[in-house]
Amino acid sequence: MLHKTIIDHMFRQNWMKFEGFIEPVIIIIISYAIAKLLSLIIRRYIRKSAHIMHFDPTNYSFLQNAVSFLVFIAATIFIFYRVPALHSLSKTMFAGAGIAAAVIGFASQEAFSNIISGVFIVIFKPFSVGDYIKLLTSNQLGVVEDITIRHTVIKSIENRRIVIPNSVISREAILNSTIKDPRVMFNLEVLLVYETDIEKALNIMKEEAQNHPDFLDGRTEARIREGIPPIVAKVVALEDTGVRCRAYVWAKNNDTAFEMKCDLLKMLKERFDRENIQISHAQRLMGMSSSKKQA
Repeated sequence: MLHKTIIDHMFRQNWMKFEGFIEPVIIIIISYAIAKLLSLIIRRYIRKSAHIMHFDPTNYSFLQNAVSFLVFIAATIFIFYRVPALHSLSKTMFAGAGIAAAVIGFASQEAFSNIISGVFIVIFKPFSVGDYIKLLTSNQLGVVEDITIRHTVIKSIENRRIVIPNSVISREAILNSTIKDPRVMFNLEVLLVYETDIEKALNIMKEEAQNHPDFLDGRTEARIREGIPPIVAKVVALEDTGVRCRAYVWAKNNDTAFEMKCDLLKMLKERFDRENIQISHAQRLMGMSSSKKQA
């Protein structure tokens, strides 16, 4: 009988220890599931509503990342409250709160700096999710893909992800090609020999730019009333190696501008060949030199 009582006592003790271990695990699993579910709901809401309601998804993207953080903080507090074995640990922690706060504060300084910087980015909006930006100090450029509570993710033109802490990107000088007005004006330049028909070359540049399927008329109402043409082409320099001509062309965004410039350079080369417009030998040598360097 005594032996059975001892076994029952040991079993109850072991079961209490097991309960003390299993409850935090269950809380963590439930918290993880809740965080994932809330994140999924917010993500689906953003995708469905962003284009329909024309709102800035940055705030909701930041909220989506903050939700998981808040859920796990709440789960940690609940675990300390529910598990008796952690009560004494929590009392010890609160007893040494002064020293612990100093240590944690020093260790978490960078983390809190990133969180605060992330909040400021969301509030003041130097850039938003989907903006095409360039960091002037590091020359990194790409599309803002996500803003978390700790860092900003930029998708580069090579389809790679650049992860930058919020506190670092907040100190950067940023060129935002999308904010307010995503349209871009780019320079279409050619260097022609002095003997060629420059006026004819300028007209060809304007014609080819206007005939491009992505052509955008960037004139204001005032400039239209003044009779300024959709494409302005000028001689911008008389150099030792030739006459530098430039056309000012508008595109709907930065990516389209790059594609248009590549297309137009090819179209101009083919049209100049047909119209007997001669490109300067110096420009041809520069092009060959750049190709060799890339190879």
